[in-house]
Amino acid sequence: MSEATDRPVDGDAWADACAEDLAEEKARRRAQYGPQPGSAAEELRKLVDAVADKVSSLQSPLLGVAAQGAVQQAIRQAKSAVEPVIERNPQVFDHLAAAGNELLAAYRSAVESQESRWTRTAADPSEATPAAQADKAADDPSDPRGEGRGEGPSGTERIDLD
Repeated sequence: MSEATDRPVDGDAWADACAEDLAEEKARRRAQYGPQPGSAAEELRKLVDAVADKVSSLQSPLLGVAAQGAVQQAIRQAKSAVEPVIERNPQVFDHLAAAGNELLAAYRSAVESQESRWTRTAADPSEATPAAQADKAADDPSDPRGEGRGEGPSGTERIDLD
């Protein structure tokens, strides 16, 4: 009996093959890179739990028993305030995370374009700043504005502080 007749025909073979390939690829990536991070809500819950565990594990001799009890109470209150919000609106955190990524990308783009303007060399005269062009003209003995090397338009000597 052939392999094609062994299986019942119950759906789209192409979709089934794609689903199998996707599952295999996910398993390979999970084995190679570890588990993928969860949703933003799950990650926030993990963060709150980790911070709460770290704060509760700190035993400082400067803090008395009453202060440590107050810290524990504050941690419990924070967790009880965060949990219902996470449970009711898990998609909100995904949207906030996506918005944060977009803001970061916009900021990075603005900074990179500004840095490229700051670090661009003035090798091309069309890119040179007006001050740099004036300095170049002042050093040119044939330029009537310079009146010779190192002198400004009024005939005073220009001092280079660099």
